[in-house]
Amino acid sequence: MIIKNGFVYDPTNGVNGEVKDILIEDGKVVEKLSDASNAKVIDAKGKTVMPGGVDSHSHIAGSKVNTGRLMRPEDSRLHTVAKTKLTHSGTGQTVPSVHITGYEYAAMGYTTVMEAAMPPLEAMHTHEEMMHIPIIDKGAYEVFGNNWFVMKYLKEGNLDKCAAYVAWLLKRTKGYGIKIVNPAGVENWKWGKNVQSLDEKIDNFDISSREIIDGLCKVNEMLELPMSIHLHANNLGKPGNCEITRDSLKVTKSIKVNSKGRKQNLYLAHAQFNSFAGTGWEDFASGSKTITDYVNAEDHVVLDLGAVPFGNATVMTGDGPSIHYIYKLTGGKWSGKDIELETGSGIIPFKYLTGKPIHSIQWAIGLELALYVDDLDKVIMTTDHPNGGPFSKYPKLIAWLMSSKARKDTAEMIHKSGVEKTRITSTDRELSIYDIAKITRATPAMTIGLEKRKGHIGPGADGDVSVYDINPHDLNTGDYKTIEEKFSKTAYTIKDGQVVAEGGNIKAVGCGRTFFVDRAVDETTQNEVLKDVKDYFRYYTVNFNNYGVDMRYLTRPTAV
Repeated sequence: MIIKNGFVYDPTNGVNGEVKDILIEDGKVVEKLSDASNAKVIDAKGKTVMPGGVDSHSHIAGSKVNTGRLMRPEDSRLHTVAKTKLTHSGTGQTVPSVHITGYEYAAMGYTTVMEAAMPPLEAMHTHEEMMHIPIIDKGAYEVFGNNWFVMKYLKEGNLDKCAAYVAWLLKRTKGYGIKIVNPAGVENWKWGKNVQSLDEKIDNFDISSREIIDGLCKVNEMLELPMSIHLHANNLGKPGNCEITRDSLKVTKSIKVNSKGRKQNLYLAHAQFNSFAGTGWEDFASGSKTITDYVNAEDHVVLDLGAVPFGNATVMTGDGPSIHYIYKLTGGKWSGKDIELETGSGIIPFKYLTGKPIHSIQWAIGLELALYVDDLDKVIMTTDHPNGGPFSKYPKLIAWLMSSKARKDTAEMIHKSGVEKTRITSTDRELSIYDIAKITRATPAMTIGLEKRKGHIGPGADGDVSVYDINPHDLNTGDYKTIEEKFSKTAYTIKDGQVVAEGGNIKAVGCGRTFFVDRAVDETTQNEVLKDVKDYFRYYTVNFNNYGVDMRYLTRPTAV
């Protein structure tokens, strides 16, 4: 394939709007085709060309996602698929089916999406759903922050055993990275408690959130895992939590990054939900400055936004106590679950309203986190799908980030007292197309350790390319509705050198890859850990032999 004459945006390789051709052979970007005579030619003249999108934080598969579908029956009426063709008109589903998930991501130009929280005990379900999501490549971060064996080994000060356990479990369940959700707090929730500070010790394990974050970050570097620890900080969704979030970021500052190609050791999840200021809901305000000041001053942190685009959402997380807290505030449907010795979860259907000051502040925080961080190598654009809102609203986020007029017009429409408690109207910064390519392609790929094959379109990269009907020389940031429309669907989405979407219509359906990690550790230590694990399996609802995931449940399995 030859993609000719397009304006190319490839931040990883420093290409900023240069007109050039992209060549793809055998599913990879190459410098020269071995035989150009039979190549498929796509004329991208007057159009924007960038790598396939990389969403490094989304909830697309697993038992909690399926529960979310059950709690959102109204979504099923929006499920309109005709064979392999989907006209991308925005289905409006907050928790779309596995098929719609793949189709809508591809229609928008995304080709790689990572499931952000997989409980080990329910890994089979997660992989079975991912196996049926068409087109996109994917992987799953494994939840470790309240795992009994992790806490046991960290309490004993035995990092070698903790590392061996993490390596074994990632391999056994085909996980991709370490996810930490409300460390220590979810374990305490089994007794109806939570934690309020980093140094509060919990029952049974006599361990704190700080010790869990520190220990798992050290384990992450010992194993040289491809991505940083992915931290969902304590006290999510509570006024004043920006301070414990900042202090959580400080915990890993002195830990050396050993993994090759990665710049940071901590990846902060859905930062908007942990950037709240105030002592209560009466004086609730944006606390984004606390976070952006720290991120601007340090180099060991990257964050994703968890932005709120208003409208329907479905709040789902491994953070059981935070979901119950939201339920007590709002009422309505609520589902909570304790996943045995490993983690918890909770789900609530939700709606963000423009007329509510709290929701208006949340909208502003999600954008402030991008607009006030100087170096966009530290920022990833997400909605924490479907928590802040569905991923299908990414084009709306792009319009707000690229257009100060879009933000101003929205700020005038929503609750005034909410906007006054934020910084959203104090900046005229407008992100460029190059910046958008960075926070939706280059930065997420680098953060999760896939930068050699994803997030760029230099030689050796996967042949994943998005072509948008946008002429950058004609771009008018004041016309933000056009920006949103143009980013809602690609002119062409190319996956592994094949056109999979054209003008919002799905043109081809295939199975993407499943990325996972496989790390070897000292055999003696590994055997000691396995003995400990097998002793505990008398408490599980499955036996040891049925625990984990067979390679048969992975599509095009790819070890990293």
